[in-house]
Amino acid sequence: MQPGDLSFRDRSDAGRQLVPLLMAYAADDVVVLALPRGGVPVAFEVAKALRAPLDLIFVRKIGAPGHAEYGVGAVVDGAHPQVVLNEEALGFVGVPPGYIEEETQRQLQEIERRRQHYLAGRQPVDVRGRVAIVVDDGIATGSTVRAALKGLAQVRPARLILAVPVAPKDAVNRLRAEADEVICLMTPEPFYAVGQHYDDFRQTSDREVTTLLDEARLWSRETPHESRQLP
Repeated sequence: MQPGDLSFRDRSDAGRQLVPLLMAYAADDVVVLALPRGGVPVAFEVAKALRAPLDLIFVRKIGAPGHAEYGVGAVVDGAHPQVVLNEEALGFVGVPPGYIEEETQRQLQEIERRRQHYLAGRQPVDVRGRVAIVVDDGIATGSTVRAALKGLAQVRPARLILAVPVAPKDAVNRLRAEADEVICLMTPEPFYAVGQHYDDFRQTSDREVTTLLDEARLWSRETPHESRQLP
């Protein structure tokens, strides 16, 4: 990205540009968490520079009964999966007893299916007591990232950092309440879409995701036996 330019060459370029703003954490016990799929090439560059483990964080919406698109909560993946409820939304819909628990289990099963697909069943890296850096390729509304941050906060990381290349200013301001630090390279106004700020915004393929995750394991400071297991 040249001075005055409002676009990144691609996701890898965006990740490399985030690195200088995150090097203050290089000596800490860091975990880098990517939102798949587009966040993975960005997060890969960050994890590589910090020599930190790279993992995926999956967020699955819990829809209202009979209205799946109306979210009343979300399930956030991790070594200790968390449920984030939208109390305001719950106040508008009738939720029968046991519904949240049943939907949580259903979404956890879907998360496990996706983890098997991308990570061959490798256990999530535990973020408790560590610096957790959540990375995506950009933010539009911020609802998914917000759920991810809320869920991770319940696991009590030492610090919770959100790092993205581009997002609308109002979304960034809202998300500051959910993290210890929010790093965003660009907050263009007006903001229309994340993809407008990339020269190459082709969809990240499943193969690219698995290739980058496998490569990240080779240089991560965390060896397999150090990955903490599910309780």
